[in-house]
Amino acid sequence: MLPPLKLVKAGLRRTTETLACELARPGSTAPDWNELEWRLASAAAAAHGVAPLLCGYSTWQNMAWRRFLANQREHVEQRHQRIAELLRRIDAEARSAGVAIVALKGSALHAIGLYAPGERPMADIDLLVRESDAERTGKLLQALGYVESFTQWKHRTFKPAAGETVTGLGEHRDTPINIELHTRIQERLPISTVDITERIYPSQPVPGLNPYPSNGALMSHLLLHAAGNICGRSLRLLHLNDISLLATRMLASDWEVLWNERSGESPWWALPPLRMVARYYDNAVPSAVLDRIEPNCPVLLRALSRRQMLTQVSCSALWLNALPGIEWSRSVSEAGRCVRNRIRPTEEAKQERADMVRTQVWLQGQSWVTLRHGRRILTWLTGPVPRMDTLYVVRAALEHF
Repeated sequence: MLPPLKLVKAGLRRTTETLACELARPGSTAPDWNELEWRLASAAAAAHGVAPLLCGYSTWQNMAWRRFLANQREHVEQRHQRIAELLRRIDAEARSAGVAIVALKGSALHAIGLYAPGERPMADIDLLVRESDAERTGKLLQALGYVESFTQWKHRTFKPAAGETVTGLGEHRDTPINIELHTRIQERLPISTVDITERIYPSQPVPGLNPYPSNGALMSHLLLHAAGNICGRSLRLLHLNDISLLATRMLASDWEVLWNERSGESPWWALPPLRMVARYYDNAVPSAVLDRIEPNCPVLLRALSRRQMLTQVSCSALWLNALPGIEWSRSVSEAGRCVRNRIRPTEEAKQERADMVRTQVWLQGQSWVTLRHGRRILTWLTGPVPRMDTLYVVRAALEHF
């Protein structure tokens, strides 16, 4: 049985914000939390992907907390070895096939040494290829023992032909390593698509795994990914930590990559994630960068981003949002389309939902997600609805201890 949801909501907010401050500025005195709050802190640390980092950063002396963090770091380190070996095999096969691939996000952050093995979990491996190489890469992955699970507008997902999902709190060494294959780097914010593929793919790629062309290109991707997650209320503290660490290596010329000379468009979408990073990590983001982006950000989004906290735009916010991301709309017509798509989902959205219900363990057996859309809207109108992903990790934390 779950405790009263009002206690869960307040506890998630309190623990999430405390963890964010501790990760950014470690060394604080251990909080005076009750047993429920320590369990919710474990849920938040797992959901935000920062438990292994806190193992090395936080000095809070709570025995169950320390065991949980150490266990998570051990699992992430052992899983990292599996991921590193798989990346080596993909590299070798791609070289042999003459296919150029860019290893994205977490793989790239590890490759440049921002994280040591065991510090940063990776849910899956993200790869970028040219559209013309997509089918060959798919066959390459199949030769490595993978099968295609489903396709979304952003990527194709491949999963191991053998292996079962491991349930429980946080990371597990035996969790199957999925691969997401991209031919574009893009996000819908929330309707119009921002595409930065050309600044991510190398101008002179070579067969095998390729790095990003520059730290600026990697930062562009991290910021766009974070923007998409803020828009969809699924930001993680790990995303902010990634950006803050990479920012320490950025030169003025690296920040210039955000402004695509070909399109001439300002990276307005980078303002909310950069402001969020600046809120928790002192001196991580140059004020000149924020000042240059701000005038081109939509007025409502610009105003909201000044005071938004991590909890509000992540799974630590317990209640579902009826219109997530509408403040990212750049026109009245786009806001109208956002509302219309929530009331009457597109066929693509319906298929995405069906794929999620079929493949995501936290949605298995949940009656809410299989209700007809009209019933879900009626439920929203009559009272707050808790997020299934949040309830899953809260239940896992309560059972874990």
